[in-house]
Amino acid sequence: MTFAAASPVVKIGRVAGQFAKPRSEPMEKRGDISLPSYRGDIVNDIAFTEASRTPDPVRQLDAYRQSAATLNLIRAFASGGYANLENAHRWMLGFIKDSPQSARYQELADRISETVGFMRAIGLDPEAHQELRQTDFYTSHEALLLGYEEALTRIDSTTGDPYATSGHMIWIGDRTRQLDHAHIEFARGVKNPLGLKCGPSLTPDMLLKLIDVLDPDNEPGRLTLICRFGADKAAELLPTLLRAIKREGRNVLWSCDPMHGNTIKAASGFKTRPFDRVISEIRTFFAAHQAEGTYAGGVHLEMTGKNVTECTGGARAISDADLSDRYHTYCDPRLNAEQAIEIAFLVAELLKVERLQRVKEEVRAAE
Repeated sequence: MTFAAASPVVKIGRVAGQFAKPRSEPMEKRGDISLPSYRGDIVNDIAFTEASRTPDPVRQLDAYRQSAATLNLIRAFASGGYANLENAHRWMLGFIKDSPQSARYQELADRISETVGFMRAIGLDPEAHQELRQTDFYTSHEALLLGYEEALTRIDSTTGDPYATSGHMIWIGDRTRQLDHAHIEFARGVKNPLGLKCGPSLTPDMLLKLIDVLDPDNEPGRLTLICRFGADKAAELLPTLLRAIKREGRNVLWSCDPMHGNTIKAASGFKTRPFDRVISEIRTFFAAHQAEGTYAGGVHLEMTGKNVTECTGGARAISDADLSDRYHTYCDPRLNAEQAIEIAFLVAELLKVERLQRVKEEVRAAE
């Protein structure tokens, strides 16, 4: 994406802390038995027994230790040389060796390698420039379990400001963004970058009220609006929010979550996300911004490097009948490595088109 857009890309992983799961129903019923819903490993267990579904506060300590171990691994990869651009050919080798996306990725890796070779030839050695051999990688999750978030909130010794240290960026979900409820109250009090999920029920008026509370100083970078409308509603609902925010001059970053609004229950009984609907919402997101003169600023995905069969479609045309083959998620269906790479190429193409369009406009203005 950086190569295609010729712009820096901020990398934020929904990782190292995403253990709490919002649920629409407090109870789950199977046959004649009703038990508390599974609310994520930080609260209870997915096994359908009374003991497993009983909330256990010790799980919060386990989640903390797991997050710390994950962060140590991320730091090692991001700063230990693996992120060196000269390793572009190695990054995806195991994921796409036999994939329909393999040739396309190899071509891109070749172009990056040629660019690095040219830079080396004119005296820019990657070993002397950490930007070419290291990367910044941030973590993020929904600040759902407030007891956990509050316990990890610290006062910065140099500024006196409070920060949620459970992650770099925290967000408020579509279910918990009520203006007078606790999640908004907590989030407005910390100085972290914040995300706000925007679903079909969010009106422009309510969004502006939420922005007034969460970002009263209109600080660039403070608030990211994560849009999750669904492919069938995005074209209708997104432009009204874009116009309202543009009219009020609010400095927000727009991100597209094409996953949550496109979740369906397949005939086989598995919860899934059709890949063509995910692609459709991303395209609609970019088209709406282009039409309104605003910027598509991010994409929010749920993905795994494993070869799972949880989302239908993609280069291998995963079908409803294939879902049971490798359906490993305890929560929501994830894109597998091939599907995620396919989306990365799509977004790269859309960013490139946006960049070239901007260049043309600048040339016309100069003339």
